[in-house]
Amino acid sequence: MEPSSFNSTLIAWYQQQQRDLPWRRTRDPYRIWLSEVILQQTRVDQGLSYYHSFCENFPEVSDLARAGEQQVLRLWQGLGYYSRARNLLRCARSIMEKYSGRFPEGYSELVKLPGIGDYTASAIASFAFGQATPVIDGNVFRVLSRLFGIRDDIAMPKSRKVFKNICSRLMEGSAPDQFNQAIMEFGALHCTPRKPKCNSCPFAACCQAYIDGTQHLYPFKSKKNAVRDRYFYYYVIKSGANILLKKREKKDIWQGLYDFMLVEFGHQTDPMELLAGKIPNRTWMDQIQVGAPSEVYRHKLTHQQIIACFLLVETNDEQTFWRWKQAFELKEFNIDEVHELPKPILIDNYLKADIF
Repeated sequence: MEPSSFNSTLIAWYQQQQRDLPWRRTRDPYRIWLSEVILQQTRVDQGLSYYHSFCENFPEVSDLARAGEQQVLRLWQGLGYYSRARNLLRCARSIMEKYSGRFPEGYSELVKLPGIGDYTASAIASFAFGQATPVIDGNVFRVLSRLFGIRDDIAMPKSRKVFKNICSRLMEGSAPDQFNQAIMEFGALHCTPRKPKCNSCPFAACCQAYIDGTQHLYPFKSKKNAVRDRYFYYYVIKSGANILLKKREKKDIWQGLYDFMLVEFGHQTDPMELLAGKIPNRTWMDQIQVGAPSEVYRHKLTHQQIIACFLLVETNDEQTFWRWKQAFELKEFNIDEVHELPKPILIDNYLKADIF
C-alpha cells in the first residue's frame, strides 16, 4: 500500500472516530509526558483520573520537581509499577537542573532523561514538537503486524526497529503527530486484540491477516515466564486508633510504600502458627487479641501473583504495643495518617473493606 493512500484512509477514520482526550488538546511536553507515563500499562478510562490528579497537584514540571517522593507515590497509588512514579520525580528534577525547566526538543536528548525510553521520547518529540518519530506501542505492533503479516517477535528489541522503519515509510507526507495518534487510536478502538472490527475495516481488502483469517496470530510474541504464587501473611498490629506499619526500603516494586508486618511463606499455612514462630517469646501471644483471618486477597503482577491474608492483632496495653513496635522495627501511625500514606493497592483494598 502506498503511504499516501494509507495516510488518507487512516486520517479520515481518525477524524471521525477519535476520542476527545485532554492530552490531545495541548502541545505542552510536560502534560504529554505525564499522560504517556501514566498510560503505559493503564487503560485510558482508568488513567484519566490520575492524569487530572497529577495536573492539579503539580501544574508545572517545577511543581513536580519540588514534591516529596511520598506525595508522588501516594498520588500514583493503584497504578502499580511504582518505579515509574519514582522516575517521574527524578526526571522532573533532572529537567529543572539540566534544562532550566524546559523539556529538550530532540529525541536523542529526551531518551537520556530518567525513566524515558524509546516510546516516551518518540511520543514527546512527535506530539509536543511535531517531529517525525514513529511511536510504537502495542496498538501499532498489532495494526502493522496484521496488515503486513509481520511475524517478527515483538518481545525482541530488534523487532522494534522493523516496525519503526515501516512506520517511518508510511507517515511520509503526513503530519507526524496526527499520524501517530491515528494509528494508535485505530489499534485501540478498531483493530483490537479480540474481536477486531474487520467487517467494517477500511484496510480489509489489503490486510494480510484478514485475507488469511489469522488475525488472532498477530502480533507474535514469545511466551512469558510462568506466573508464580507468593503467599503473604499480614499482621495488622493495633492499639486503640494507632496501627504499626513499615516502610519498604528494599529495592523491589513496592520500594518507598508502607505495609503491615509481613511474613512471606512458601505455601498456604496457618497464620497463627506462623506468627507464633516469628515472635521472640511465646508468652507474647497471651498479651494480644487476634481476629479471624481476613478473606483472601489476590494481586496479580507481571510474573507473580500475591495471595494475601490479613490478621488484626490488638494489644492488651501500651507496653505490649511498644514491644511489638521495637521487635519488628515498625512505625506508629493513627488511622488518618495511615490513609494518607502511599501503600500497595493490596493494603489499600484491605483498609477500604475492613473496619478502618
